[in-house]
Amino acid sequence: MKLATLKEGGRDGTPVVVSRDLARCVPAGPIAPTLQAALDDWARLESKLRRLAERLEAGALDDARPFDAAAAHSPLPRAYQWADGSAYLHHAELVRKARKAEMPEGLYSDPLIYQGGSDSFIGPRDDILAADEAWGIDFEAEIAVITDDVAMGASAADAARHIRLVMLANDVSLRNLIPGELAKGFGFYQSKPATAFSPVAVTPDELGEAWRSGTVHLPLVCHVNGKEFGRPNAGRDMNFNFPALIAHAAKTRALAAGSIVGSGTVSNRNPGEVGSCCIAERRMIETIEQGAARTPFLRFGDRVRIEMLDVQGHSIFGAIDQQVAQYRGPAD
Repeated sequence: MKLATLKEGGRDGTPVVVSRDLARCVPAGPIAPTLQAALDDWARLESKLRRLAERLEAGALDDARPFDAAAAHSPLPRAYQWADGSAYLHHAELVRKARKAEMPEGLYSDPLIYQGGSDSFIGPRDDILAADEAWGIDFEAEIAVITDDVAMGASAADAARHIRLVMLANDVSLRNLIPGELAKGFGFYQSKPATAFSPVAVTPDELGEAWRSGTVHLPLVCHVNGKEFGRPNAGRDMNFNFPALIAHAAKTRALAAGSIVGSGTVSNRNPGEVGSCCIAERRMIETIEQGAARTPFLRFGDRVRIEMLDVQGHSIFGAIDQQVAQYRGPAD
């Protein structure tokens, strides 16, 4: 089953069920007024949503209409929690190697997670806004899952049973603001602007054999200005799968339905062959191999596209396709 939220009907949007080929959709409002409401009552409403999806696939609905990804918000326009991990330790190793720093041993046994801003996500076709190119604008292509209620202290096995939806994320980073923030010892804030998620979120069963061991075993394809930047496989070299990340996040507090947990930047240990899912990683490799970074961060007018295709070459989640634009202050 594939679900989306259209930019209509208020700030939390209108939920729709989307066809597998992403061509059509049908309103899900009679079942749940928002996707968050569906997650709050998933045990009762999932079967109703699935029946609606079956009727949509069968062409049995008069109110079906074309699905336009440009009209979609992120599946959850705002969420109770956005907890983003760093599950691909190759990425973290490169960061430290470029700085000639050692990897803390604890990172190999305990996931690293930060809590991002979740009050106002942006849509998958919305501009990436920044006031200054000097901030070091970067994309980060990730996988993310949405949970229902997860009890405090849940094990990884328990956590796996609470994954309801899977989607893609562009967790934008302002790289040149990060060092100053981390030096204060209190984590990211200004260096992490609004996140965008894919037009569609899917139930894990939609992924078929690609969903196994708590992650997605398919390449995550990234383009910058129409040129392929990377296609690392999201199921490879992931040191902590989603059940492990969720269990870590729930160690000392419960997670509410609608919590989003991210994988961190997808990264494989052969970037020379598959490329990267963020500019910073490529710059780290250039620094290590050539003595200096050569690839620039994003500039105003640049475009980023993030997508995942199934084995037949069909888009699963729809594409995150964003242009970088200069923010000129709030409208009057």
